[in-house]
Amino acid sequence: MGNADSLFYSRVLTELTLSFHIIYATIGVGVPLMIMIAQWVGIKKNDEHYILLARRWARGFVITVAVGVVTGTAIGMQLSLLWPNFMELAGNIIALPLFMETFAFFFEAIFLGIYLYTWDRFENQKKHLLLLIPVAIGASFSAVFITIVNAFMNAPQGFDVVNGELVNISPILAMFNPAMPTKVAHVVVTAYMTSAFVLASIAAFRLLKGSNHIYHKKALYLTVKLGLIFSIATAIIGDFSGKYLAEYQPEKLAAAEWHFETEENAPLILYGVLDDGEVKYAIKIPYALSILAHFNPTSEVIGLDQFPEDETPPLYIHYLFDIMVTIGMGLTALSALYWLGKRLKWAFVDSKFYRWLLVLGGPAAIIAIEAGWWLAEVGRQPWILRGIMRVEDAATTSDQVDFMLILFAGLYVVLGIGSVVVLTRMFRKNPVEQEIKDRNSEKGGDIQ
Repeated sequence: MGNADSLFYSRVLTELTLSFHIIYATIGVGVPLMIMIAQWVGIKKNDEHYILLARRWARGFVITVAVGVVTGTAIGMQLSLLWPNFMELAGNIIALPLFMETFAFFFEAIFLGIYLYTWDRFENQKKHLLLLIPVAIGASFSAVFITIVNAFMNAPQGFDVVNGELVNISPILAMFNPAMPTKVAHVVVTAYMTSAFVLASIAAFRLLKGSNHIYHKKALYLTVKLGLIFSIATAIIGDFSGKYLAEYQPEKLAAAEWHFETEENAPLILYGVLDDGEVKYAIKIPYALSILAHFNPTSEVIGLDQFPEDETPPLYIHYLFDIMVTIGMGLTALSALYWLGKRLKWAFVDSKFYRWLLVLGGPAAIIAIEAGWWLAEVGRQPWILRGIMRVEDAATTSDQVDFMLILFAGLYVVLGIGSVVVLTRMFRKNPVEQEIKDRNSEKGGDIQ
C-alpha cells in the first residue's frame, strides 16, 4: 500500500469513527442535563411522572455511555496509529485537554454510579438530585475539553515553530485559542438540543403506538420545550460562529457559502448547484452574508479569490451547511409551533401527522449534528493543524490501515445494532405502565 492509499484509508477510518462516535457522544453530553431537569421538575411539582422519567432515561443513558467509551477509546488510539506525525508535532500540547477530558468523564461516571445505586434511598429527593449536578457538569466538560483539541487544530497558538518543531509551549494559551469560545458553545448547546429532540421523538413514537399515557405526554411537552430553547440558543451561537470564521478562517466561510469573489454587500447563498463554477438554482438573500460575517450589510466579505487553490476547502461543504441550517430552522419552527399550539389548545399539534413530524425530529437532529461535524472537519482541509501541517503530511505510511478499517467497521456495526437491541428490549419488557404499577405496590402510592 502506498502513502496515497494509507492516507485515503486513514481519512475514511477517522471519518467513520468520528461519525459513529458523535451520535453517542452527543447523547452522552445532553441526556444528563435532561435527566437533571426532569427530576428537578418532578420535585418542584411533586409529580412522580417526572421522577420516573428521570429514572428511565438514566437506565438507557448507561447503555449509550458504554458504547461511547468504546468509540472514544478508539479515537484516542487512532490518533496515534493513523496520524503519528501530527501527534509527534502537537501531542504534548493537546495532552492536557485530553487528560482533562478523561478526568471529566470519570468524574461523571463516579457520580452516575452513585446516582443509579441510591434510587429510593433518600427520603428527601432533593439530596438525590444533587448527585446529578456533577454528572451533568462532567458530561458537559468532557465535550468542552475534547472540543478544545479540535479548536486548537483550527486556530493553533501557544507555541513557537523552530526547525519544524513546536517549542516554547504554553498549553493553557493553546487551549484558550480564538476558535475555542464559539466551537465549545456550539458543540455543547447542540448536544443539549439534539438530546431533547431525540427524547421527544421517543415520546411521540410511544404515543403513536397506542400508549396514550400521561407520562408520555408530559415527556413530549417537556422535551419539545427544551428543544425549542436550545435550538434558539444554537442559532444565536451559530451567528457568532459565522463572525469567527469571517475573522479567522475566511476561506472556510467562503467555501461554505460559495463566495468566490471578495465583495461588499455580499448575499447569502442557500441551496443551488455548481455548474462549471457558476451557481445555479440557488436562493440568494441580499446582504445576508455581510451581516453574518460582520453584522454590517455593506461590509466586505473575503472570497475564495484571495486564497491559493491548494488551500481552498472542498466546495461540497456548502451542501453540509445547507443541511445543517435547514434542519435547525425546521426543528425550531416545529418545536415553536408545538409549544404555541399546546398553550393555545390547538388540536392539530396532537394529531398523528404532527406527532410523526416530532418522531422524525430526533433522526433529523442527528443528521444535522453529522452534517455540522463534517462541515467543521472538511472545512479545515487541507490542514490538520491549520497553517502548519497538512493532512497528507500527518498520516501514517502503514500498509495495514485498510485491514483496520474493516475491523473497526465491523465493531461499529456490532455496537450500533447491539445498543439498539438492548435499549429496545430494556423498555419493551418494562413498559411505563408496568413500572408505575410496580412502584405503586412498593410504595403504596397512587401514581396514575
